[in-house]
Amino acid sequence: MDKYIYMDHAATTPLDPEVLRGMSEAAENLWQNPSSIYQASEACRAALENAREKVATLINAGTNEIVFTSGGTEADNWAIAAGLEYGKNKGKHIITSATEHPAILRTCEYLERSGRAEVSYLDTDEEGRVSLEQIEKAIRKDTVLISVMLANNETGTIQPVKEIARIAHDNGILFHSDAVQAVGHIPVDVAKLQPDLLSASGHKFYGPKGSGFLYIRKGLKLPPFIHGGGQEKNRRAGTENIAGIVGVGIAAEQAAESLQLRMKKERELSEYLISGLKKEIPFCRLNGPEKDRLPGHVNVSFKTVPAEYILVTLDMHRICASAGSACAAGLPDPSHVLRAMGRTMEEAYEGIRYSLSWMNTKEEIDQVIACTAKAVARYRVGSRTARW
Repeated sequence: MDKYIYMDHAATTPLDPEVLRGMSEAAENLWQNPSSIYQASEACRAALENAREKVATLINAGTNEIVFTSGGTEADNWAIAAGLEYGKNKGKHIITSATEHPAILRTCEYLERSGRAEVSYLDTDEEGRVSLEQIEKAIRKDTVLISVMLANNETGTIQPVKEIARIAHDNGILFHSDAVQAVGHIPVDVAKLQPDLLSASGHKFYGPKGSGFLYIRKGLKLPPFIHGGGQEKNRRAGTENIAGIVGVGIAAEQAAESLQLRMKKERELSEYLISGLKKEIPFCRLNGPEKDRLPGHVNVSFKTVPAEYILVTLDMHRICASAGSACAAGLPDPSHVLRAMGRTMEEAYEGIRYSLSWMNTKEEIDQVIACTAKAVARYRVGSRTARW
């Protein structure tokens, strides 16, 4: 099979070779239940805590503040549901942004339908940022939780979460941040950002699928989301996935060691791609800010050209990109992120997300630019609805 040009790293990343080796060794040798009391399980418990330390180091947290989960979706669901439960004596009002990942939005919608929560969904400015003033105005006496993602999965827009956390805490409100797209790609320091809760997923930074974690600030006593045994210090029931957790730990260690190098390379490649697309394709619009964005994210719209048409053409040339969240792939709806940023319905159908890795090359990007330009030109010439 011919090699793909993969530019959809926001959807998932390939396993780092060191991660794969470590997981294989763990699966072969550390198969015992880490909760058992016999000596054979000691190595499993040691591997579990070693991975926890590596993850904690990546985000500058304490090891007792890391709880392993099945991924970012579980961590997000837990944070919202448990945060609401934690503040139930005060009220049931949640504030979030309309550009959040479906793991947040669908959880909030479910809690609303069941009558357990009232939710304020805040739109953003045209670059995808939430207004601090808007958050302050949305706060009510019964607000118990604010949840705003650190970096958007479609546009890469980085939110002012440190300032949002301050506003939340000044008003006695818990603050959660979905950092699934950010951890392992930009510096994430919970001591500086001050979230109460923060979600992450291993497969977004070259670790395995099915393994993630929730950061829970020391001293915060949250109810468990999954009930059963006493694993993870009675905070998350279920026998731990040792091989997956070992993989997340190695991926976290690799990210911590090479973060600045990866960021530099990804930023250079992204700027090269943006420059090339704008040069070769008229009426090309960058969605999101020029700066304050994830270094590997490029979301662009080509006026009058539906994203679906371009993606099909790219796929025919073995180029992988997307039109937004992989969790929404195949759905006919326009991007809810672009709509919340003020784009028209037509414009919300036009956004293409190229999410790069430090392993991509300029030669690959040249091919992507050329293929995209041909697709756009072909559609515009053949379309009777083209208006520019």
